[in-house]
Amino acid sequence: MILLAQIINLLFNIFYLLILARIVLSFLRVSPYHPTWGPIMRFIYDVTEPVMAPVRRILPPMSGLDFSPMIVLILAGMIRQILIQLLVSI
Repeated sequence: MILLAQIINLLFNIFYLLILARIVLSFLRVSPYHPTWGPIMRFIYDVTEPVMAPVRRILPPMSGLDFSPMIVLILAGMIRQILIQLLVSI
């Protein structure tokens, strides 16, 4: 069970990094048609959007800022903690 908890922890850490990369890339104006950055941006968007879209629909727009990544990071951290504690306690 410890191995499974470590794998879950690793997957959540990768997800955190992808969301942080999406935040950073949202501030940079990189062309989606760039031969190097375009596929990277599409991959990050495709992986994170299914989780962020429902949160974005629930949150009202606030002065043009998107707070959905912050909410997703907080919720993912809580889910990770619950899963790992359940696995370790078994």
